[in-house]
Amino acid sequence: MTARETHGFQAEVKQLLHLMIHSLYSNREIFLRELISNASDAADKLRFEAIAHPGYLAEGAELGIRIACDPEAGTLSITDNGIGMSREDVIEQLGTIARSGTAEFIGRLSGDERQDVNLIGQFGVGFYSAFTVADRVEVVTRRAGLPADAGVRWESSGDGEFSIEPVADAPRGTRVTLQLRADAREFADEFRLRALIRKYSDHIAFPVLMKKAAAAEGEPAEEAVNTARALWTRPKAEIKDEEYQEFYRHIAHDLTAPLSWSHNRVEGKRVYTSLLYVPARAPFDLWNREKPRGLKLYVRRVFILDDAAQFLPVYLRFMRGVVDADGLALNVSREMLQQDPEVEAIRSGLTRRVLDMLDKLATEEPDRYRDFWKEFGRVLKEGPAEDFANRERIARLLRFTSTRSAGDEADRSLGDYVAGKAEGQKQVWYVTADSLAAARSSPQLEIFRQRGVEVLLLADPIDEWLVGQLGEFEGMEFRDVRRGELDPAEIGGSDAGTPPPADAGAQGELVQRLKAELGEAIEDVRITGRLTDSPACLALGEADMGPQMRRILEASGQKLPHSRPVLEVNPTHPLVRRLAGEQDQARFADIARVLLDQATLAEGRAPADPGDFLRRLNRLLAG
Repeated sequence: MTARETHGFQAEVKQLLHLMIHSLYSNREIFLRELISNASDAADKLRFEAIAHPGYLAEGAELGIRIACDPEAGTLSITDNGIGMSREDVIEQLGTIARSGTAEFIGRLSGDERQDVNLIGQFGVGFYSAFTVADRVEVVTRRAGLPADAGVRWESSGDGEFSIEPVADAPRGTRVTLQLRADAREFADEFRLRALIRKYSDHIAFPVLMKKAAAAEGEPAEEAVNTARALWTRPKAEIKDEEYQEFYRHIAHDLTAPLSWSHNRVEGKRVYTSLLYVPARAPFDLWNREKPRGLKLYVRRVFILDDAAQFLPVYLRFMRGVVDADGLALNVSREMLQQDPEVEAIRSGLTRRVLDMLDKLATEEPDRYRDFWKEFGRVLKEGPAEDFANRERIARLLRFTSTRSAGDEADRSLGDYVAGKAEGQKQVWYVTADSLAAARSSPQLEIFRQRGVEVLLLADPIDEWLVGQLGEFEGMEFRDVRRGELDPAEIGGSDAGTPPPADAGAQGELVQRLKAELGEAIEDVRITGRLTDSPACLALGEADMGPQMRRILEASGQKLPHSRPVLEVNPTHPLVRRLAGEQDQARFADIARVLLDQATLAEGRAPADPGDFLRRLNRLLAG
């Protein structure tokens, strides 16, 4: 490239710039934190790459970030001597957002300032936040290892285009210069900048340098404004909550404060320091499994990886933080991390610590844990299958809606369930459905309500798979209220008001007539003890797969054998008694089919032939 070129921004960048400028106006001072954070990352990456390429430090091994301002010209510059960028890097990193799900994220922005600030915080504002205070932004950069004439100048007014041109004799690193808007000249004030650096970037591990107001002869002309010491290396007693929160915003690029954090140093056979955070909000792309995730990895304070996923299991992918391990090699790679027994030991320790954090949050701050569950509960449900060793601990953190919940909120733990079990109860009972409303109105719950036995209402598609992985809790086996034959005596609870079991032999003729009429539509017909108010319901065979698991497996492309339900009828219900005495075969057939379709509807599913159901129902109503 020998001449100036003009390029158009990626469409999503245009939209993001417009929304960011308007949505972040009231909190725009965070731009400085974001640009200093980028500069710090660049210095970290240079220090890491210099392990394999020592020549990268030939232009200076003392890494730092310099802030300069000109109140009269209304300019502000942030300069680092870190890794820098090549021309290709500049176009990729400053002209596009190379993130999956970006279009989905843009579509979720509503124009409501408060709501959009939260969403933008989940996405991460980064470099583009500069346009909240600047009319024009210029970037001059050269990547370490490239010749002196390989510098690049990038420039844009944030109006849909950017220009790029070569620069001769550019130093290693990056300089970002902002031409401040007329209403943002406060950010060219030295005292204001110092205050913001101490507020947002005091924890940055590299010195953030500014000119001294009046340097004596022989003294350095610059001084570090920040502490310039990695936060996790400092004693916990010295660190304020505000510093922990700002460090979280630095590593997570999240505008909201974390729910909790844990700062810990392990010494002994293995030596490492961890600083772990539980975010308050789920990122917009939490369910995008292709997105890189993990903790920031340092080895003896040297940055190694941004997203070391090997240190936590996948079901804890929402966690943010830093791990600094003394026992790993500085040249460790992702592949080596997967095979290193040291990493496996640290992973086990960090997993236990995260579960400790969540248990403490649930026990001591239940309202805040309720907020956590709303954001990350579905992810935590993946844990029992992935982490068998910690299955019991994860089970105690799970929350469910039950027949004792006041509303739809998942407010019952398995510990609550066991503590509140009915006399003689030996199972954890649950019912699955497509919605909580359908689960709550399930006819199979009638006998449980009458006997005062709590039932978990499972409406999340993953729930049936989850209880299958758990198997039991504190010796109580999980059991679906619809599975197999049910003897009311085995439910537990009070039998006051429970009708005596029906004499199945006396209903033998009705059962046989129903089997003959319904044929292949059902597996079997039997007299039930499940129902007190409804005429009929559907039951699962002991070995049958539940509807939630069936849908999950079918969606994954697996072919499953066809299964038919068992129709259970309540012989005390007037409709069933009428059916038993019906001599007109056509009317018997209509009532029998309507009973089956009603039971299907109660499951939250449509009848096999809705038109036929309506015709039969209309005939019965008319006649």
